[in-house]
Amino acid sequence: MAKNKPYGDNARKGAVKDRTQVFNPKIDRFIKRDKTTGQFMDQKIDGKPFKGVTKEK
Repeated sequence: MAKNKPYGDNARKGAVKDRTQVFNPKIDRFIKRDKTTGQFMDQKIDGKPFKGVTKEK
């Protein structure tokens, strides 16, 4: 996971690890995946990518 210290400044230090995101063109949404299990975790409704999460090709 990303380090978020100092607390309360709303800034992420570094990338989110063990997660990737992929774009699904059928539904026009980005979907977040767990890197180790491959299980889908979450999707973005607004069509913008997740912050700090690596994109798959």
